[in-house]
Amino acid sequence: MAKCGFLQDFKAFAMRGNVVDMAVGVIIGGAFGKIVASVVNDVLMPPIGWLIGGVKFDELKYELPVNPLNPDLEPVTINYGAFCQACIDFLIIAFCVFLLVRGITRLTAKKEEEPAAPAPAPEPSAEEKLLTEIRDLLKDKK
Repeated sequence: MAKCGFLQDFKAFAMRGNVVDMAVGVIIGGAFGKIVASVVNDVLMPPIGWLIGGVKFDELKYELPVNPLNPDLEPVTINYGAFCQACIDFLIIAFCVFLLVRGITRLTAKKEEEPAAPAPAPEPSAEEKLLTEIRDLLKDKK
């Protein structure tokens, strides 16, 4: 019985709108990240490298000295070029998310700024007019 309750609780959690929306956002965000990485690696960085003398940012690295205790090991490198590309990826993604959030905020703010015009009061019916006249006449007689 506890197992069935657990599954029902999980199903209720998973089918909530927020969880499904968040899952879709994560999937689209991952795909968007790949697109941005491709733009940076394949479109932006090659011309920048060409402008500064044919440098390929992927290949920028600092090679540490050989370990005197074990000189046969392959040299260890600090790949700061890959780090620079990851930072540029992050900045572009952050800027795109900023533009998206800014656009959504402006759209929602415009909706809130435009208050709905109050509906005009409905014209009183003939019966209401007659009753109002009778009421006024009774007030005058007192």
